[in-house]
Amino acid sequence: MIGSRISAPFFVFKEIVRDTLLILDSMNFESDNSIFWLIPAVIVAFFLARWFYSAKSPWVSELAKKWRWTLIALRTASFTLIAILLLGIIFQAFTYRTEKPILVIGVDTSNSMLNYKDSASVQKQVRTVIDAANERLSEKFDIVSYAFGGNLSRIDSLSFNGVKTDLSKSFNEVHAEFYNRNLGGVVVISDGNFNSGSNPIYAARKLTLTPIYSLGVGDTVLKRDHFIKNVAVNDVAFINNEFPLVVDVEGNMMGKVNALVTIQQNGKTIASQTVSYDDGISDFKQVSFLLKATGTGFQKYSVHIEDKNNESNYQNNSRIFYIEVIDSRSKVLFLADAPHPDIAAIKSVFDEDENLETDFSTLADWDKNLKNVDLIVWHEAGRACPKETRDLIQKSGISKLYILGPNSERSATEALGIGVGLPSGNQLDDVEASTNDGFQQFEVSQELVKAFQFFPPLKTKFGKLTTSPGVDILAYQRIGPIVKKEPQLFFGKLNNFKYGVIYGEGIWRWKMAEYGRFETNTSFNELIAKIGQFLLVKQNSSPLRITLPKKFNKDENVIVNATFLNQSLEPITTPVINFELVDENKKESKLQFGAIGKGYQLDLGQLKPGQYSWKAFTQFDGKKHEKSGVFVVEDQNAEKLDTRANHTLLNQLAMNSGGKFQALKNYEQTLNDLLKREDLTTVSYQESSFNDLIDYLWGLLILLLLLSTEWFLRRWLGSY
Repeated sequence: MIGSRISAPFFVFKEIVRDTLLILDSMNFESDNSIFWLIPAVIVAFFLARWFYSAKSPWVSELAKKWRWTLIALRTASFTLIAILLLGIIFQAFTYRTEKPILVIGVDTSNSMLNYKDSASVQKQVRTVIDAANERLSEKFDIVSYAFGGNLSRIDSLSFNGVKTDLSKSFNEVHAEFYNRNLGGVVVISDGNFNSGSNPIYAARKLTLTPIYSLGVGDTVLKRDHFIKNVAVNDVAFINNEFPLVVDVEGNMMGKVNALVTIQQNGKTIASQTVSYDDGISDFKQVSFLLKATGTGFQKYSVHIEDKNNESNYQNNSRIFYIEVIDSRSKVLFLADAPHPDIAAIKSVFDEDENLETDFSTLADWDKNLKNVDLIVWHEAGRACPKETRDLIQKSGISKLYILGPNSERSATEALGIGVGLPSGNQLDDVEASTNDGFQQFEVSQELVKAFQFFPPLKTKFGKLTTSPGVDILAYQRIGPIVKKEPQLFFGKLNNFKYGVIYGEGIWRWKMAEYGRFETNTSFNELIAKIGQFLLVKQNSSPLRITLPKKFNKDENVIVNATFLNQSLEPITTPVINFELVDENKKESKLQFGAIGKGYQLDLGQLKPGQYSWKAFTQFDGKKHEKSGVFVVEDQNAEKLDTRANHTLLNQLAMNSGGKFQALKNYEQTLNDLLKREDLTTVSYQESSFNDLIDYLWGLLILLLLLSTEWFLRRWLGSY
C-alpha cells in the first residue's frame, strides 16, 4: 500500500529529473561541482519535503492525497532549484553582431608632400578624396581617416607639417589597431618617400588579405640637384680625441663635374674633400673625415656641398650638426706615507685608461688640494696621521679605496669612521682570497673567479677583522681550503661617499703571479678597473631630479620632467621648482614647473635652433637644491631632401596586396574599384559570454513562483 502511494510521485520526480538533465545536457555550461550532485540533491529534497508534509501533522492528515502530493512536489521543486543555483553552474551565452568592412584612408602628412609643383593644390585634393570616399563608400564601408608617416592619429584638420616620414610604423599600427577586425582595405595618399624606419613593403605584408590602394602625390621627373643625403657621426666625443664623420652625397643630372664638400666649425673651414660625379644621371658618393674634438660642451659643425648652377633645390646643400665634447677624465689621487709596489700595481691599471688622470703624493708632501679629485686611493690608511689631514680626506665626500696593511693600527683605523676594527697585536698572518658568489655590485668574470684561486696570500694582522653591518663583500679571507667569514675585499657607504677596502699588503704579487702563469694581466686588470669604475660612479643623492634630453629638433616640443624626493625617497610636489633658460644670445627666460601626478612637467614649446643652457632650482626645508645643464635644438629637416616622388614604392605596395596604384588626380578610379570588389563584404561575428546561472532573473522568478504557489495553497487549504 505504501509502495503504491509513493510510486506515482517517484515517477513524477524521475521524469522531472530526467527532463532537467536532458535540458542541461543540451546547453554549453560549466560547474564548480559535478552535475551528478543533482541526483542526491533531488532525492534529499524529496524526502525533506515528504517529511515536512508527513501525515503526522493534524492538518496534513485531513488533506486529500492529491493536495498533499502537490505541496510535496512544490517544496521538492523549490529545494531542487536552490540546489541547482548553489552548484555554481556557468552558462555560455551567444550573441551575433555584424561589421561592415573597414576602409582606412592614410594620408602622408609630412613636409615632403609640398615639395612639388602641385603643392599648392595638394591639401585641397586630399580633402576632396576624403569627402568623396565618405559620400560614395559609406554604405559599404566604415571609413576612418588617419595621418600616416609617424604615430597613427585621426585626421581633424589636414596639415602637412611632419618633419619625418615613417610609413612602416603607420602600417604596423594599422595592423595592431584592426587585428582580428574586418579590415577591408587601405588607401594610402603619399609621395612614396620615407626617411625613418624600415621599408614599408615589409610592414604592409602583415595586412594579409587586405588590398592596399595607393594614390601618388608629386612627380617622378629627375631634376638637376645634388645634396647632403646623410651625416653619420657619434653624438659624443672626448676632448682632444679624433672622431669619424661620414657624409653621404647624392647627385642627380649633375653631369660630369666636381663638387667640394667642406666641414666648418664656428664658421671656420676645418676639412674639405672633392667628389666627382661619374655618369651624370644619378650618383651616390660617400666621403669620410677624421676630425679632432676641441673645446668642451656642444660644438656646432656644418657640412656644405658646393652650389652649382641650375639646381632645383639649394636648401639641401647644407646640414648643421652638433657634437657634445666632454672631458670625461676622472682624477685619482694616490696617498701614502711612502711609495709602495701595491700603489704602483693599481696605478698601472688606471694609467692605461685614457679617461683617468692619476697623481701620487706622500702625505708629508701633499698640498691638501682635492679640487677635481674623484677618487682617493689611500695606502695604509690606518696609520696615524694629523687629525686635520684625516678630517679633510674623510669629510671631502670623495669616494675612497683604503688599503689596510700590517702597518695599520686599530685606533687609527677606528678613527676613519668606516666601522672597521683591526685585530690587536703585531703578529702577522698570510691570508688568501675567495670570491663571494652573492656579490652583486658589479659583474665578476669566471676567469677572475678562477684567478683568485692562485693569487698569492696577502700579509695581514693575525686575528679577527670586524666590519659594520651591510658591507658588500667581494672576497672572503681564505686559509688553505678553509674560507673564513671575515672579508678581505669589501665595499660600503658612509654618509655621502662610497668606499672600498683591501685588507692586506702584497696585491702587487697578484699581478706578478698571473703574468707568470699566462703572460698576461687580464684578470688583475679587470679587478682593479671594475673597483675603480664602481667607486667613480657618483650617486645621485640630490632630491631634485631633472629629465631632459640633450638634443631636439626645431619642430619638436621641448618637454622637461622633474621629480622631488623627500627623506623617505618618496616623490612629492610640495616645493615650487623654478626653471631658467638662456639661449645663444644670452636671452633669459624664467619659468616654473607645473605639478602633474607625483612629479612636475614644463613644456617649453618649439624653440629656435641653437644651444641653450638651463638651471632648475628650488628650496625645501631651508636647503637650496639646484641642477643645471645644456641642450641643443637642431635644424634638421630630412623632408626637404627629396624633390622626386617615389611612385615605384607606392605601385609595389599596391601590387603586392592585390590593390592598384593611381595618381592622386585619378582618385575616382580607386573609389570605383573599391565599390566593385565583391570580396569586401559585411561579416557576422559570434560573440560568447559566460554568466552564472544565479545571475539569470528567470531562475529567481521561478523559485519565487514555486514558493508563492506553495504558500498560497497552504493558506487556501487552512494552514499557516
